[in-house]
Amino acid sequence: MSCDNKFWESLNTLVNNSQIVIDRPKGTSHPKYPDFIYKLDYGYLKNTSSMDGAGIDVWVGTADDKQIDAIMVIIDLMKRDSEIKILISCTEDEKEIIYRTHNETPYMKGILIRK
Repeated sequence: MSCDNKFWESLNTLVNNSQIVIDRPKGTSHPKYPDFIYKLDYGYLKNTSSMDGAGIDVWVGTADDKQIDAIMVIIDLMKRDSEIKILISCTEDEKEIIYRTHNETPYMKGILIRK
């Protein structure tokens, strides 16, 4: 098994053994930036930690399968940090929405990495 496959297998294990908490449902505004409206459900994996000290972030789409086949790797120049966002059950259109979301300001840039 390649290292790439082991990465995705480990990511699946982490997600499958974690509770997904949606604290920013689709259609709600960002707590600090009220003009930003979430176009998809956004949350985190409970009892995990990311670079910002909070749980690992997840975007949850509407596809029928509960599959992880992509992540976003982002750089936030305002917070001066970098993180990954796990995409769960996202259609191709939803992946494009997430990609555009993380690239629409000069302060945040991201790349979509597919399995």
